[in-house]
Amino acid sequence: MSLRQGEWRMEMPATLEAVEQFCVEFRLWRAGACAGLEPFPAELLIREALTNSVIHGCMEDPRQRISCVLRAKPGRLLIAVQDHGQGFDWRAAWNRQPDLSEPNGRGIEIFKLYATSVRFNPKGNVVLLIKRF
Repeated sequence: MSLRQGEWRMEMPATLEAVEQFCVEFRLWRAGACAGLEPFPAELLIREALTNSVIHGCMEDPRQRISCVLRAKPGRLLIAVQDHGQGFDWRAAWNRQPDLSEPNGRGIEIFKLYATSVRFNPKGNVVLLIKRF
């Protein structure tokens, strides 16, 4: 883990337990790095991006690691999450309406509702979210 004022870099195991621990630590970091940020939307975005990486990006090899960078600047939080999986066709999923009866498939909609900006790399294994506050 690399922690500087305004920036936090972390590489973590691809487990849901690691996601939960990261979110607990995020709450502490947020209080100092970007106290004006609403906690719920920021944590929801982080949790969704990390969980997607664990479940979809690392399902073939759970020994893989996930990288996460948080960067707080005046009025905004940048969230970058990367896994080493095959990625996904985010372009095809972008306009798809989520099926609310299914247990998954709502990640992009959550990103669109709660982030100010959403970007994926072409492969679909990196997501960059910006939340303005």
